[in-house]
Amino acid sequence: MGAEHLDEDLAAADRRLWQPPAEVVEDLAAVPGDVLLVGAGGKLGLSLARMARLAADAAGGSRRVIAASRFSEPGRRDEFEAAGVETVVADASDPAALAALPDADNVVYLVGRKFGTHGDEWTTWATNTYLPARVAERYAGARLVAFSTGNVYPLTPVGSGGADEHTPPGPVGEYAQSCLGRERLLQHLAITQATPTAILRLNYAIDLRYGVLHDVARSVLAGEPVDVTMGSVNVIWQGDVNAVTLRSLRHADSPADVLNVTGPETVSVRWLASECGRRLGREPVIAGEEAPTALLSNAARCTARFGYPRVGLAEMLDWTCRWVAAGGPSHGKPTKFEQRAGAF
Repeated sequence: MGAEHLDEDLAAADRRLWQPPAEVVEDLAAVPGDVLLVGAGGKLGLSLARMARLAADAAGGSRRVIAASRFSEPGRRDEFEAAGVETVVADASDPAALAALPDADNVVYLVGRKFGTHGDEWTTWATNTYLPARVAERYAGARLVAFSTGNVYPLTPVGSGGADEHTPPGPVGEYAQSCLGRERLLQHLAITQATPTAILRLNYAIDLRYGVLHDVARSVLAGEPVDVTMGSVNVIWQGDVNAVTLRSLRHADSPADVLNVTGPETVSVRWLASECGRRLGREPVIAGEEAPTALLSNAARCTARFGYPRVGLAEMLDWTCRWVAAGGPSHGKPTKFEQRAGAF
């Protein structure tokens, strides 16, 4: 669903999800070969594929950008094709379909399962741990960028600055444990197969259609309570995530490079509710009291490598509140950032 019925300022903000900065064009030009996005049909795949296609065009040459997915959502495949992205309908969990995927020198792995884990843990482990290893084996020697999550870290004190890449993992719950399993298998294959790999621990991406800000704004507008027990979060614009993802192909390495990808601020959830209330003309309803710890990641290494995010927190809040107030489309996928027990 697009933003065509919204005003031009919001439509322009939406386009900033996929417009490639010059640095993306430069870094992508430095890694020759086609780009394959595995599991591209999810919520972030389309904007990432669009950015890759535009960056490849700007760099010149005849590079293919290919999106592979089951494309189970009606009309989703057409959106990729309209953006000039080649598509392959495939279920990567099917060995024959995985083997038949096009060869590529650059692979971005986007498949993941979070919600529905409770009571069906084995499927989550198969999706989050077993499948990425099989994909890495299929593309041995290619540059591989794979998403992980900040959930592999333990909860940390709010004033600590968050977990950095040297913090020992402490995943809470089987979703987070399965994601750490994915990392460990990819790290193993990066060494044993000499596959240059980058693992991106992401939390939380902000698109106008989903994310922590979207969740908070919708709750405030509806007069629903905002739980502040998980009192602080990190957020980053999805367009900045897309840029880091494509630029990370150039930084893929063996042993695997592991990087936190999020915004630089530790953001109070109570403050977010207040700011959304101010923008939406609503008094936020607050539930709970802030715990002394939260799921937080330190992005200092990411910002040192790639620079500060191009879209700041105030802009994200402005855009999200206007989008929600205007009835902009939603992916309908709450982040459940409030969850402290790891039960998804």
